[in-house]
Amino acid sequence: MNIPNQITIARMLLIPFFLIFLLAPIDLGMIQIGTEQLPMTHVVAALIFIIASTTDWVDGYYARKYGLVTNLGKFLDPLADKLLVSAALIALVQLELAPAWMVIVIISREFAVTGLRLVLAGEGEVVAANMLGKIKTWTQIIAIAALLLHNIPFSLLSFPFADISLWIALIFTIWSGWDYFAKNKHAFRHSK
Repeated sequence: MNIPNQITIARMLLIPFFLIFLLAPIDLGMIQIGTEQLPMTHVVAALIFIIASTTDWVDGYYARKYGLVTNLGKFLDPLADKLLVSAALIALVQLELAPAWMVIVIISREFAVTGLRLVLAGEGEVVAANMLGKIKTWTQIIAIAALLLHNIPFSLLSFPFADISLWIALIFTIWSGWDYFAKNKHAFRHSK
């Protein structure tokens, strides 16, 4: 278990703490920004989410720089991303901060790609995330962070940054999923 893989596992271990602050009935008060009020628990949850998300960059950078890329890391890294993003999106639906249909599309893509990864792994192929997949992940992270913060500071300007970000994340999610399946369609022709 090398350091990048330990960082990835730490990202997964942050998910319950993120969800506790976001969903548990904890009252840490409200903060006022302009005319907007934001529960302090959502700020703490957003910070945990952002910290957990940045570990995605840290573990990947460290693994590439020191030649520590492993098949386990290629498996765990996207899994950790999917768990974190899925947990956040489902919680945002519960809080009525994200539309359920968009979350269903995003999570369905994640399940489909994970299924394809399993088929490929059964054939001895381990496919690391490509650039389009990384862009998809970062657009999702930006959208989730903006939603967790209730679109602050953009709400002060009446600019729907969080909503626009979620649409952009949805577009990249669909595009990267289509790209992943198109590039790996051989898995369906050769699978038994």
